[in-house]
Amino acid sequence: MIVGRKIEQEKLLEAKHSEYSQFIAVYGRRRVGKTFLIRETFDYTFTFQHTGLAKGKTSVQLENFRQSLIEAGYDNCPHPNTWLDAFNLLKIVIKESKDVKKVIFIDELPWLDTPKSDFMMALEHFWNGWATARKDILLIVCGSATSWIISKIIHNHGGLHNRLTGRILLQPFSLSECEEYAESLGLTMSREQILENYMIMGGIPYYWSFMSRSLSQIQNIDAIFFAKDGQLRNEFSQLYASLFKKEEPYIAIVTALAQKKVGLTRSEIIESTGLRGNGGLTRKLSELEECGFIRKYSTPGKKAKDALYQLIDNYTIFYFRFIQSNVEGDEHFWQASLDAQFHRVWEGLAFERVVLQHIPQVKKALGISGMLSNAYSWRYQPDSNDAKGAQIDLVIDRRDKVINLCEMKYTSDTEYVITKDEDAKLRNKRAAYREQTKTKKAIHLTMITPNGVKRNSYWNDIQSEVTLDDLFQ
Repeated sequence: MIVGRKIEQEKLLEAKHSEYSQFIAVYGRRRVGKTFLIRETFDYTFTFQHTGLAKGKTSVQLENFRQSLIEAGYDNCPHPNTWLDAFNLLKIVIKESKDVKKVIFIDELPWLDTPKSDFMMALEHFWNGWATARKDILLIVCGSATSWIISKIIHNHGGLHNRLTGRILLQPFSLSECEEYAESLGLTMSREQILENYMIMGGIPYYWSFMSRSLSQIQNIDAIFFAKDGQLRNEFSQLYASLFKKEEPYIAIVTALAQKKVGLTRSEIIESTGLRGNGGLTRKLSELEECGFIRKYSTPGKKAKDALYQLIDNYTIFYFRFIQSNVEGDEHFWQASLDAQFHRVWEGLAFERVVLQHIPQVKKALGISGMLSNAYSWRYQPDSNDAKGAQIDLVIDRRDKVINLCEMKYTSDTEYVITKDEDAKLRNKRAAYREQTKTKKAIHLTMITPNGVKRNSYWNDIQSEVTLDDLFQ
């Protein structure tokens, strides 16, 4: 059973029933469910389907392609010597097919583009010179090597420039989709446990699939990430290596960003990593952003060069905070660290990231889903050491002349209590924002917490609340 993905399925089926031939690229981070989506949508039935081989030489890739042609019904398929030969053989399969729409699915497409193989030239010729002259072809390409898909297919400057008729960036599950997926797996979890799981794994279905019904949520984390045979113990290196052909600079960027909660400017990234500040860095940052590992945000009124890049990938943050620091190889590290201060610090940070990944749900809870609004982060760094700075992780600037300054606070099982000191900090943030932005809009303080805010004397200054249940909507 497929969970969610209704919009993506509709887009694929719409392409199948189009009057003309269609070329769709499906991409996204490793293990997000790209192949599963395509197979489920078309009920595992294709005119032709093929999967590239990781690190296979050109000759091996071509022989594997031939085997896929045989499986598609080409019994006496000859051996292709080049990719031009291979695609000419594919044309024969398509011509002989009785399918109304010939659905061609090529998975792990980047692996086919081996050095000096002329694969891209052959693909371009197949699509531009033959497929587009027909009305009955749906070509779907897919791959985890997101940097390749983006540069060679989506932003192609050669023969495939503007040839895509559709693209699907497959996003991780939301909290509500993870809840539905957990139920389909037979997992008994409270929403707080689902939240904590999400803070660790994000909405990556493959990660969630390792959860055992016989273990508690805490035991599962130890078993999956910290046990010697844990399925995701070594996921970090595999994750970035699968997405990027030369992963080292990408890892250097996220490593630098992991050291600073609010993020780094481009110049600070260059200083921290030693990478050159050229177009290559721009492309790497864009790819990391498109894959959902980082986000770029600018403070209104600031120059473009002051934009910040912030690490927001749940698993990557968890890796740097816990897996990497587990130098002694404690297989019960998670259970042992539950009451540690560094664990509580991580909870607050991770909850903020989850909220930033659910801004549509926050807007819905505030009753402004259909209203034009702009969501961003804001910070003020005074020139004088005597003045107080301010950091607001989520600002929602609304068309109805209201601005929500959102404060995210994590508590487990209990309501969040606003203390005298916390009240002073909130007032300072509001005052700093009003003074620095010169806004004349009404400023509403909004608390986003798992279990709501305790009604005390300081609660009266809060205009709105968003709770964990709201994030599941």
